Parts: sequence; structure tokens; C-alpha cells
Amino acid sequence: MKLICIGRNYTDHIEELENEKPVDPVVFLKPDTAILLKKQPFFIPDFSNDVHHEVEILVKINKVGKYIDRKFAHKYYDKIGLGIDFTARDLQRNLKEKGLPWEKAKAFDGAAVVGNWISKDEFQDVNDIDFSLEKNQQLVQQGNTKFMLWKIDELIEYVSKYFTLKIGDVIFTGTPAGVGPVKPEDILTGYISNKQVFSIKVK
Repeated sequence: MKLICIGRNYTDHIEELENEKPVDPVVFLKPDTAILLKKQPFFIPDFSNDVHHEVEILVKINKVGKYIDRKFAHKYYDKIGLGIDFTARDLQRNLKEKGLPWEKAKAFDGAAVVGNWISKDEFQDVNDIDFSLEKNQQLVQQGNTKFMLWKIDELIEYVSKYFTLKIGDVIFTGTPAGVGPVKPEDILTGYISNKQVFSIKVK
């Protein structure tokens, strides 16, 4: 399986980090070793002093597809989830300044939280899903998929031009504003609507 991640998919987050609004989706990958194991804490890596949380709606692919037309994209996933794209912001900043890839800052071990999955059938509209992240019981990020620059089916159409989608692949659809640093003993809790789908401790 692979984790296909989308950057800069919410205008407020683009403005938050003072990035340029992209013409096409920004795409990067994480290996399966980036997935934080269930019931395990997230350990801040020793190569970063500024790791940020980025909460994101996830989509789980359920059939193989390539060059998927947008009108058929809904047939290629049946589960919606929530996760965190942990980012070593100091390392990412340094890599970006040098024009280098981001992987060391985004794809390190444990850098991808994947919460509990929810059947797509439970949602009236996947383009209108509320989600949020609390840090130590304080709301730090909230968003709704209706504010995505590229909606889920558009993302599936776009990424399948470049990568064959396989069963079990996960798409991280981008984060809204409110990203920020984590520190040891923080508790991060993610919600889709009012349903808790993950809770992790930072070490």
C-alpha cells in the first residue's frame, strides 16, 4: 500500500504558511512505514525541533484503477477516515529553500496517523464533512471538505493519471488552517463530525 498526500488543498492553510496557490494539486508520497502503529504514541524525532500536526480527511481505495474519470471516481472508495500528516517544519523549510524533496520532513517513521474508518454510506455528501482536531482538549484545527480546492473525486482522477491506485491505498486530502507544533505529553484527538476516530499521545 502507499499513502498519497495532497498539499495546499485549503486556501486558509495556503495563506497561513504564506505559500503560493497551486495550479494543480501538490502531491507527495509516504511509505507504509510512516503509519503510526495502533495504540502507539508518536515519538518526536531527534532530527527536528518543530514537528507540526496537520489533520486531514482520508480516503481508502477499494479497487484497482488507472486514469479514472471523475464521474466514476466514487466507485473506487468506500471508507472515509481522519488522520494526521506530521511534518518536521524546520526540516521541510530547509529542504524547500534548497529546492529539495520534502520526504525527510513528511515521510519519516510514525509521521502518518490513520484513524478508524467510517463507511462512506454514513455520509449524505462526502463534499460536506466536518472534521476537527483537539490538542489537550482544546480545538486547534477544524475544517469541512466543501472548502477543498480539489474535491475527493477530482483528486482521484488527478492522482490516478500518475499512479495506479491499488486496494488499500490511502489518500490524505490536505489540511485546513490551524497547524501547529506538538510537544511531549500532548494528547491529540481527532473527530469526524462529533465522532472520535483517534486519540494519540506525543512522547
